[in-house]
Amino acid sequence: MSYLLNPRPFFTIAFSVALATTATGIGAQSVEIAKPMALRTVMEKLGQDMQAVTGAISKEDWAMVAELAPRIAKHAEPPMSEKVRILTWLGSDAGKFRGLDGQVHDAATAMGQAAQRNDGHAVIEAFSKTQQSCLACHQSFRHSFVEKFYGSR
Repeated sequence: MSYLLNPRPFFTIAFSVALATTATGIGAQSVEIAKPMALRTVMEKLGQDMQAVTGAISKEDWAMVAELAPRIAKHAEPPMSEKVRILTWLGSDAGKFRGLDGQVHDAATAMGQAAQRNDGHAVIEAFSKTQQSCLACHQSFRHSFVEKFYGSR
């Protein structure tokens, strides 16, 4: 689905800006240690799907890649209450976070399309772009996210 036709990213960013503006004290809290967040389950499932794609690529099982790619592109999202907490914490970086998520979506979609064409080179190229977007997000946000929501581990 085209991002221009989907108002969801716009509303998510607008909502996060509104929350950040009104909830200035929330970002100043030290650590919000709680039970594991739903985002952890989302990331674990994405990791499993990415590993399964790696295995499918190694066997040139393009049908399996085509099946897995949409799961990565359209991965689950945490519940709204958790998204609000995360977007509030992200503040002005929410756009960067959403942009990286969009890159994962686009690259995984391209990977699935390439797999449907049995185009192994294009599958590997799109998979690489997917991994690079995941890595960029993790390097930008994972450490500080874990510190904020789980404390030092």
